[in-house]
Amino acid sequence: MIQIVALPAFSDNYIWLLQDTAKHRCAVVDPGDAGPVLKWLDQHRGWVLEDILITHHHNDHVGGVLALKQASGARVCGPAGENIPCRDLALDDGDTVTVLGLQYQVFAVPGHTLGHIAYYTAQSDTPLLFSGDTLFAAGCGRLFEGTPEQMHASLQRLAALPEQTQVYCAHEYTLSNLRFAKAVEPQNPHVLQRFDDVTQARQEDRITLPSSIGLERLTNPFLRTAEIFVKQKADEWKGHSNDTQAAVFAALRSWKDRF
Repeated sequence: MIQIVALPAFSDNYIWLLQDTAKHRCAVVDPGDAGPVLKWLDQHRGWVLEDILITHHHNDHVGGVLALKQASGARVCGPAGENIPCRDLALDDGDTVTVLGLQYQVFAVPGHTLGHIAYYTAQSDTPLLFSGDTLFAAGCGRLFEGTPEQMHASLQRLAALPEQTQVYCAHEYTLSNLRFAKAVEPQNPHVLQRFDDVTQARQEDRITLPSSIGLERLTNPFLRTAEIFVKQKADEWKGHSNDTQAAVFAALRSWKDRF
C-alpha cells in the first residue's frame, strides 16, 4: 500500500513523498529543497529513502537532490534530455521505472522545458500521475523552452489518461488558475463550483491537490481547446480566428501570461 503526502517547500511548491508503509521505505518527487525531506526522515527513523524522481531541471525541482543523495544514497531518476544532478537513471519517453514496487511509465511532455517527463502508473488502487510543471490543477506550466504545439500535444496526451487518474502536480496554483478559468468560461458550472470549493480550502489552509484527469477535463481551459466557447474567447483575446486547437492553446497561454 503506497501512501502519498505533500511536503511543502518554498512559497508554493510541493515535494511528493511516497511511502511504502509495510516496508518503511519511501521515494520523493521533485525535491527542490532537501530540508523538508531530511526533517521527515529524521522524524521517521528507520525509514529508507530509495528513489528520487525528477520531472525537469528547474532548480525548484532539483535543488535538494545533491544533499539527499549524499544523505541517503537514493537512486536519482530523471529525464535523459536534461542536466539533472547526481542522475543514476536517465529516462526517455516509453521507458518504465519501478518505484516502491510499482511500475511507472515515462511520458515525454515537452513544453515547459524541452526534456520534461511525467510519471504514470496504473498499478496502484487509483492510477497516479506525477506531472511536474506540465499539467497543473486547472492550468499548465509556462512555455520556457518548448512551443505551444509541443505543450498542447503533451497536455492532450495526459488528458487521454483514465478520468480517475490522480494528478500530483508540483505547485499550489489552483486558485489563481481557476480565476483565469472563470474568465475563459464564466458560465461553466464545474469551474464555478470548483472555484468555490478551492477558495474555501485555501481559506482553511488546506491543500487543493491531488486533482483528477476527469476534473481537469471539466475545468481546465488548456484541456478544453476543442470547446466552441473556449475558442471564441481565445479568438476575442487575439483579435482573429485561431484555426487549430494548438493555436487556441497558444492564445490562452498568452492571455494567462498577462492575466
